Amino acid sequence: MSEQLRPQKRGRKIAMTAAEIDAFLAEQRTCRVASIGPDGPHATPLWFYWDGTYFWLYSITRAQRWADLMRDPRIGITVDAGEDYFGLHGVEITGTVETVGEVPRTAEPNAELGPIEAAFVKKNFGLDEMFHDQKHAWLRVTPNKIASWDFRKLAGEPAS
Repeated sequence: MSEQLRPQKRGRKIAMTAAEIDAFLAEQRTCRVASIGPDGPHATPLWFYWDGTYFWLYSITRAQRWADLMRDPRIGITVDAGEDYFGLHGVEITGTVETVGEVPRTAEPNAELGPIEAAFVKKNFGLDEMFHDQKHAWLRVTPNKIASWDFRKLAGEPAS
C-alpha cells in the first residue's frame, strides 16, 4: 500500500495491517461503489481487483455510476464481510478515478491493463482470458484514504 495515504486515526485497535488489507481484498469479490450524481449520492455493487496500490473497477460505460464519475471523479468504496458483531471486518477507500485504456474497452493490447485483466478475470470468473463486450471500460481508483476494521480482534480471534 502507498505510504502517501492519510493515516487512519480512529479505531487503531481494530485496524487491519497493510498485509491484512491486501489479503482481505484478494479474497473478496464485491464492493459497493459510491459516486456523486446530480441528485446526490449513488451506491452500486461491483466486482473489483486490488493490486496493492490501485483499486480497479470494470464498469459499464452507460451506467449512472460511470456518468457520475466522469463528471466528478471522487469515489467511496466499501468492501466488508462478517455476520455477527465480532465477525465484522472490512475496508473503506476514498479516492479519485481515472479511465485506463479505450472507452469502451475493445481488447486493444495495453501493457498496463494486461496483468490487471488477467488477474480480474481469474479471480471473478475463473477464466484464463479476459472477454471484452465493448460495453465496459476500466476505472483505476487512486486511494487517498484507506480505513479498515476487524472486530474479530476485539473478540481475541486471530484475523485470518
